[in-house]
Amino acid sequence: MILIGENINIMSQTIGPALKGRDPKPIHEMAKAETAAGCDYLDINIGPARKAGDELMSWAVKTVQEVTNKPLSLDTTNPVAMEAGLKVHKGKALINSISPARADVELPLVKQYNAYMVGLLWGLEGMPRDAAERGVTVAELMYKANEMGIPNEEIWIDPIASPVSVEINQVKACLEFMSMLPEIAPGCKSTVGLSNISNGAPTHLRPYLNRTYLIMLMRFGLYSAIVDAFDTELIDIARGKKPELVSLVQRVVDGEKPDLASLSAEEVKYVKTVRVLTGESLYSHSWLEV
Repeated sequence: MILIGENINIMSQTIGPALKGRDPKPIHEMAKAETAAGCDYLDINIGPARKAGDELMSWAVKTVQEVTNKPLSLDTTNPVAMEAGLKVHKGKALINSISPARADVELPLVKQYNAYMVGLLWGLEGMPRDAAERGVTVAELMYKANEMGIPNEEIWIDPIASPVSVEINQVKACLEFMSMLPEIAPGCKSTVGLSNISNGAPTHLRPYLNRTYLIMLMRFGLYSAIVDAFDTELIDIARGKKPELVSLVQRVVDGEKPDLASLSAEEVKYVKTVRVLTGESLYSHSWLEV
């Protein structure tokens, strides 16, 4: 699986000030740490960056690529900033991301700079309500991209993971869509902003939601994920180093009901987390304790 480190982010308490102040040291340290952790891409998220976004993205790309040869995922809703980053990027970048609302402006950048693109399934009317609306949106994006000469193999589809603490039906719709993606969009790859699933959960519990949801998505051939580079167990799962755990989670998703007394304490946590993510149990901050 392709792993995209999420940790160079304008919202970070350490990286945010470094980006705004053009301080290279924290950026260098984070980029080297994400590379050492095994990330295949590093995401640079500068947010909307309405003021001098082009200069910021250009500086950030050059700064990160001073210390790593990993390709970058460029993350901003500002197309001028996006192009500035693409101009200085060494190698094939990933544009993260392009929704229908921005397609006419940003798809030409994919073609011009020979980049990969993430197709974000945020429709013109906002968050898709279910798997079917995601299907309509991916068809629209794929048609526009193909018209511009961008093949499906260059497109990574993000179905949008949303917090389980907010709406379980969206969690299930994302999984359902992933099972449909190969048929709807043959040749397209898939990616997901994994940490979104655990937004709103207590910090110490977020890794269980992230890891378990990753395993559930892996069942449908997830190609890549945007992840916390420093969750070592999650990295191990993605790299195939936890086959017994993956098997357990996926069997529970398929309806198996293991005797909890026969499992380790850690395995019980994953089984309980599956039940929350499938809607069998209601989400609460104490789901591991009940």
